[in-house]
Amino acid sequence: MNKLIIYICFFFILANCSNKVTYSGKILNVDKLQNINFENKEKLISKLGYPSYIDPIENKFFYFSELSKKKSIRKKEIKYSYVFVFELDEYDQIINSKVYDIKDFQKVKFSEDKTSSEIVKRGLLEKIFGGVGTQQELPTTP
Repeated sequence: MNKLIIYICFFFILANCSNKVTYSGKILNVDKLQNINFENKEKLISKLGYPSYIDPIENKFFYFSELSKKKSIRKKEIKYSYVFVFELDEYDQIINSKVYDIKDFQKVKFSEDKTSSEIVKRGLLEKIFGGVGTQQELPTTP
């Protein structure tokens, strides 16, 4: 039994010493990002592949890429973490592009906008049945 415990402890010590590289999102290298002429949607997809997320309302393509190295259980280092945003017009031409380095985001500002609490102020039956049975008077026209 003691040998088993020693073997298990030895295994965890050896497993903790290994380095692990983890990619999240798109795996982008420097060669892919240099000398690329992003003019339209077709060239963008041919060079970088399909995006991580597509915003259909604002017609934007989002590419996420992150590289992290884990040296031990407690020590994880993020080498880079980027979000590439490409805005397209109705003809699939790229009109705007931005790069966000999310590794360096330290402070996130929360919005002060609040949703009205009108539904909380109503009673239980009114919440369930809503406006059932209520009548509104229509204005009369002369």
